[in-house]
Parts: sequence; structure tokens; C-alpha cells
Amino acid sequence: MDTPHKIRAAAVLPLSASNPPSGLSRGKTARMVRLSSKKAHLNKAAEAFFTLPTPNEMRRQIPVSQTSMAVTLRARRAIGEILFGRDRRLLVVAGPCSLHHEASALEYARRFARLAEEVSDRMLLVMRAYLEKPRTTVGWKGLINDPDMDGSCDLARGLPLGRRLLLQITELGVPAATELLEPGTPAYLMDAVSWAAIGARTTESQIHREMASGLPFAVGFKNGTDGGLSSAVNAVAAAGGAHAFPGINPDGRVSVHRTGGNPFCHLVLRGGRRPNYDPVSVEAAGAALRAAGLLPRLMVDCSHGNSRKDHRRQGPIFTELVRRIAAGERAICGLMLESHLLEGRITHRAGAPPPFGISVTDACMGWEETESVIRAGAEALASA
Repeated sequence: MDTPHKIRAAAVLPLSASNPPSGLSRGKTARMVRLSSKKAHLNKAAEAFFTLPTPNEMRRQIPVSQTSMAVTLRARRAIGEILFGRDRRLLVVAGPCSLHHEASALEYARRFARLAEEVSDRMLLVMRAYLEKPRTTVGWKGLINDPDMDGSCDLARGLPLGRRLLLQITELGVPAATELLEPGTPAYLMDAVSWAAIGARTTESQIHREMASGLPFAVGFKNGTDGGLSSAVNAVAAAGGAHAFPGINPDGRVSVHRTGGNPFCHLVLRGGRRPNYDPVSVEAAGAALRAAGLLPRLMVDCSHGNSRKDHRRQGPIFTELVRRIAAGERAICGLMLESHLLEGRITHRAGAPPPFGISVTDACMGWEETESVIRAGAEALASA
């Protein structure tokens, strides 16, 4: 991007080991622009700007393969068919709460690919590959924001690391799902994403609704953290419409974005003050969607408020919902699970090596339980 260089600067400092961030621009001169004292009173909260490659530059540096592209496009089409009821399979988005360790993410993806093939006649499995994490106050914001998990916030390393990891996952034949948090990141990642979530904290955001309206894949809006539906239903309606808004284009220039609306946006029930996956709550959600003139199809997140933040409840919730779907429940077209190689979570200390195979954010189901409940669910759907 050339825009930051147009800011008058008192000093332009080359980055070094003592002046992070490092990362994508190795071999090039990464630059930090400090604000001049004359401008400081206008930008008191901004200490410096670090330049990043444009989305197009990063795509050239880390290109998408034909295999990865085919996996992503095939899954996008299938998800659209599932949402509109033309594909009767169940969409299952499962995977780690967040990705923090490349090797463990790829090991999970390899196992997930085998399981996905096994149940492909009844379920479409998409791997949860979350690279950004919203925080209620402060904390680790995900692999893109802080890949070293030490507070250095080296986005120049995190962005390409995240893009490369998504492409490695899709190269294994596994479509990827992620949460979209920062409005600037989709341009770097979207060619490797088949489904995305807008989280409960950002569903009310006009910026995220506008962003979703121009994305080439399905987007699920989660109900509010209090369990209320109106913000998410309104978000689905808003993202389905056309918008015009300022943003950064693939060449890194500030541009007007005009979108035509995204017909594949939908509601995700994630619970709130109480769970909302019960039949009465699902019927109420369907009625709210119909009242807004929207398709009464939705997904249910088996974690978060629906599990009361107890990962051990996810399996029974998933099993109950599959049973109801097999018995004729038509509003629910997809389910979500937080799952990792190992059960539970650990607290990571800054400076310690990232742990292998276990969550550092929300506690997750282990792989054995994940495999078991998905296989059992596929069998239940097959016999319906």
C-alpha cells in the first residue's frame, strides 16, 4: 500500500530484530512511518504505521493452487445448495476454537479429510479454521494478529502465515471456514474460504454487514451474546442487500466498494443467557426469519451459550439435534462443533512454545469424541 507513505513523517525506520514486526517482507525493505509532532495532536492514539503488501501482492507471493481452488469452489456451491434445501446433506463446521499451531492444525485437517470422505453422502464437513479472535476486553486476538503469542502483534508475519495455512488445509481436500473480524483481512484470505461467521459481538456492526454483502461465500451471523435474535435477523437482511462503502481494493488503494448483496447469509443460533437449540427456540427463530421475508433455514452452534461453555455438552447436543433432523426438523441445515486433537484447553504463557493439539482459547472436544459423534450422526441420517 502506498497510502501510509504519503503521511509526512519525522523518521522512516527500517525494521530489524529489535524493531518488530518482521515477516512477509523479508528480502524487501519493510518500513515504519512515525507521525510528525505537528500531526501528533490529530492522531494521539496512533504511534506508527507499518506497511503491508497489498492483497494482490500477497496472492502472487502465496498463490492458490488448482486443487485448493477446486475444493473451495465445490464446497461453496454445495453449501449454497444445502442452505436452499436442494442438497439434503447436513453442513457440519467443526474444528479448533482457534488455530495457533501450524503442525497440529494440519494433523487435524488430515484426520478430518478422512472422516469427511467417510460421511460425505450424509454430511458436508467444513473445517473450522479461525485465524482471528474477538475479545470482550483484551487478550490474544488470533494467529493473524499475534502469531508468536507474545504480544508483539506481528501482522506482517501473521497475515501470510494465516493465508498459507488455509491453502495447506484446502490442499488436503478440506474446505475451510473462518470468522471474519477485521474488515481488511477478507481480501487476503477469501480465495481459500468456503464459509464464514460473523460473531455475536460484531453482528450488529454495519461495517461487517456491508462486508458480508460482497463476499462470494455463505456467511452465518450469530445471535447476540444475550441470546436476542433481532440483531442477527436484521444482519442477514442487511447483508442480502446492495451497499456502497469505502474500503481497500486488491491493489491496496482506497476505493468505493459496490456490492450486489449476498443471498447465502443466514442465522446461527449460539445461545445466550440460556441455550436456544430447543424446538421452541428453533421454531421462534424460523418465525422471525419468515417475518423478515427471509428463508427460514439456520445453523446451530453446539458450543458457546448452547453448551453453557462446557465442551463436554457439545456431543450430546449434536446427537440430539441430528436425531431431530432425522425425524423431520427442516429449519436446521447445519451444526457447529469446537473440536481439537486433544480435549479441553490450556492457558498459554507468553514466551512459552505454542502447545500442540490443544486449544488455547475455548475448551474443545477431543478428536475421538468428534469422530464418534459425527459417525453416529451420519448413521442416524442414513437410516432416517
